[in-house]
Amino acid sequence: MKTISCMNIDKDLLYSFGAENKIYKKKESVFKEGDHVVYFFQIAKGKVKLNNYSEEGKEFIHNILGKNQSFGDALLFLNQYYPMNAICLEESEIIRITKDNFMEMIRKNPKLSLEMNTCFSQEIFYKLKMMQSMASENPIQRLKGVLDYLKSYHDGDCTHCFPIEFTRQQIANLVGLRVETVIRALKKMEKEGSIAFKERKILY
Repeated sequence: MKTISCMNIDKDLLYSFGAENKIYKKKESVFKEGDHVVYFFQIAKGKVKLNNYSEEGKEFIHNILGKNQSFGDALLFLNQYYPMNAICLEESEIIRITKDNFMEMIRKNPKLSLEMNTCFSQEIFYKLKMMQSMASENPIQRLKGVLDYLKSYHDGDCTHCFPIEFTRQQIANLVGLRVETVIRALKKMEKEGSIAFKERKILY
């Protein structure tokens, strides 16, 4: 299994432990940095952006997630607050289950715990790989590290089949480079054959 989003739990199982569906408007926050961790979230429809803002107001995007992907999972096991924001990029329907009910579900379904351990381990692995790439002075190396990390959230190893949902500016914010540098590096990567463009969308 390559997906590290981290979990896609059967909806009927979630509902059997008291999960509910909630509709969020475009740009509405699911949670904000500093909020207490209360729910497990799984996207039924729509897209959610995980981000932070610096003191200067500069945005740092951690990821953009879509249908059947979950977020904030690991924090359910800690008595901490959210270190990031979750914001809907479009009208979204999200399944949520309270932390207490989620833990009860895990206790009664131990196989889920093993699956989550696998997901969390893979997430740590890919984040470490991305951090190694981010230390490079080579813009292409930085971009490849980030693209590998983003692609690791999805099944399959096919070439040019994974669409990058980020804008050029968002990618620049993510890798700490100027947008002009990112655009030049992406063009070089296209010539090398490591990425393709389709209707201005990056395919990796």
